[in-house]
Amino acid sequence: MKRITLFAGHYGSGKTNLAVNYALTTASMGIKTLIADLDIVNPYFRTRDSEKELERAGVRIIVSPYANSNVDVPALPDEMYAVTDDKSYHCVIDVGGDDRGALALGRLSPAIKAEGDFEMLFVANFYRPLTQSAKAALAVMREIENASGISCTGIINNSNLGALTTPGDIADTHARAMELASLSGLPLLATCAREDLYLQTKDIIENVVPIRLHFRGDWAIF
Repeated sequence: MKRITLFAGHYGSGKTNLAVNYALTTASMGIKTLIADLDIVNPYFRTRDSEKELERAGVRIIVSPYANSNVDVPALPDEMYAVTDDKSYHCVIDVGGDDRGALALGRLSPAIKAEGDFEMLFVANFYRPLTQSAKAALAVMREIENASGISCTGIINNSNLGALTTPGDIADTHARAMELASLSGLPLLATCAREDLYLQTKDIIENVVPIRLHFRGDWAIF
């Protein structure tokens, strides 16, 4: 486990949901955890939407002062620098949804790269309009890398249709995820599935992991 884990992807890829799940998991293991929301431009889903669950788990939360507002200001609060300055935390970072959103990470990237104890995971959802093919997803990945100054180290296939997702939907995108891995030269680390679908897909897709979904309200296990 790297000290800093970054989740990057296009709007609606599910990266925030994965970042929240990951932070809750590390906290449940007794690891001192901080989650930082750098998705400060035109958010689809905010880390702050899970604030109560994260606080109950003992996870420290750092978000833009403009989160959950209609103001799009690419500014970082001073508290955000705890990600690089306070090495007692395992840090989970929700990177912006495209190149504009990833610009905020550029202010932290020199220190992150200097420490060298990080991974940046590209979250791909092939059911989103602008990432329906491996080549399109790769283009988004490169935009985020160029804007943030940090290269991705692995891929997570999080292709889903929310509560409407079927086992077939997950299986059908596996080939595109493998193509993205081949084009980028990065490993496909995991494919995500709702907890109930995990049982139906774990024997046909390698490295399937179960996740819980959160839709701007109470936790829901589908």
